[in-house]
Order: sequence, then C-alpha cells, then structure tokens
Amino acid sequence: MNHQIYPPSQDLAALVECYWTLESPKEKTPEKNIIVPDGCMKMIFHYGDLYKQYSENGNCDFLPRCFVIGQLTRPLEVEPTGETGIFFVRFHPYGFLPFATIPIKEMENTAVSLEKLFGKDGKDIEKKILTAGSTSERIELMETFLLSRLIDTETIDHIVKSTVETILTANGQLSVDELSKQTNINRRQLVRKFSSTIGLSPKQLSKTIRLQATLKMLLNKKITSLVALAYQGEYYDQAHFIKDFKEFTGLTPKEFYGDDLKMSLIFDRTE
Repeated sequence: MNHQIYPPSQDLAALVECYWTLESPKEKTPEKNIIVPDGCMKMIFHYGDLYKQYSENGNCDFLPRCFVIGQLTRPLEVEPTGETGIFFVRFHPYGFLPFATIPIKEMENTAVSLEKLFGKDGKDIEKKILTAGSTSERIELMETFLLSRLIDTETIDHIVKSTVETILTANGQLSVDELSKQTNINRRQLVRKFSSTIGLSPKQLSKTIRLQATLKMLLNKKITSLVALAYQGEYYDQAHFIKDFKEFTGLTPKEFYGDDLKMSLIFDRTE
C-alpha cells in the first residue's frame, strides 16, 4: 500500500491540513480496515474501485464514489472491493466550516455527497477529479474549487481556533474546565462554539486527539506496556483508557494491536 502526503498552498493552509493519496493493488483476500476518528473532516474521491462500509449490526453498503465525511465519533469499518485509488482533502478540525452548506453537526458520522453540498458545482468537481491524470492535477483542480467558494476566512471563531491549537499541543490531556479558564470563556459557550464550528464538543475532540497520540506511540513502538501507555496518556486508570480505546476503535487495545493498527493510522492520519 502506498500513501503520499502533499501540503496545501499558502492561501488554503489555514483551513486545509493536507492532500493525500492512497493506492494499492487488488487484494486476493480483501481485509476490513478500521478508520479511527481523528477530529478532522475530509473530502474523499475514489478514482479506483469503491469501498464497502460496514454498519454496527454487520450489514454493509458501498460508500459513495465522492463525498465529504463528517466528524466521526465512532470507528468506521471499511473494506476494499478491488484496486484502491483515493484522493483526500484533509481539513483542520475547524477547516471545513467556510465551505459547508449544511450545519456541520448534521454531518456527524455521515458520508454526504458533493452534489448535496454544492449542487452542480459538486458534480463538476467530481468529474474533473476522477478523470484527472495525476495527483498534481487533482490538487490544482481542488485548490481552484475551494478558493472559488472561499468567501470569508473570518468565519472561523478565533477562540475555537486557539482552543483547538491548545488541545493539539496538550495531546488532548486538558479538561474542558481547564480549557474554559485558558480561553476566559464559560464552559457552555465554548461547547456551543465547538458544536457549530467543528461538530464536536471540546471533550469529544480532546478524547479523539488523546487517543490518536496514544495510537501513534503504539505504532512507533515507543511504549508496549498497556499500563505504561495509559499512564503516558494521563488516563485516570487503565480501565478508563480501555473504555476510551474501545469507544473509538471498537476493540480493546489487545484486540487492536497488530497489523490493524498500522493500517488504521496510515488510512486516517498524517505523520
């Protein structure tokens, strides 16, 4: 499996974290992959074969060829049906808001078609991205599309932006009360701002970022003991760590550790 990461232009860097591609040949025996919540919304184009998505009850359906995936609050289980070729636009946690045409919160755990979000313009960019001959051409097309729809970057609340940066710097280890004190804004107002701008509460985003940091430590094999991992992540205790881990991956740390771990991080996170 090959994945490549590309930076956005300076004009979009405040909203877009990166572009990246994921490619792999058809597998003889396709394996399910777990996509772990990471606090970022993504615009996704399947120029290869489609992926199946499995629901919590085990039923499956095909993901759309092109869509925006809203904030995930639970693991997403997918499976390739053939050759993989995917182009992603990965937004900062607050980065999709200036382009949204429906409330961010309504997109939670949902793949929303580009036609529903952008009408005819959505169908047009789908066709252009899918028929493009290279990643560089896709990035150029995507940047032109996004910049044409970017009316006002000031739609991002500066309190939300600074609080997200604080959460990321602290690896999600600060409580909402601590975040509220640092931003000098009451807890209820902070939660309301996050919900409308990001689609997650400060607590949800912090839990997501903390688990992502934990998964990265596992991937890098810096810590192999679950007790040490829970301690490093500043979880109250190992039981609390296991509970959060299972909430976002669907598995316990012991069940999740192995090849699935590496696949999940490559599929849904920059280095």
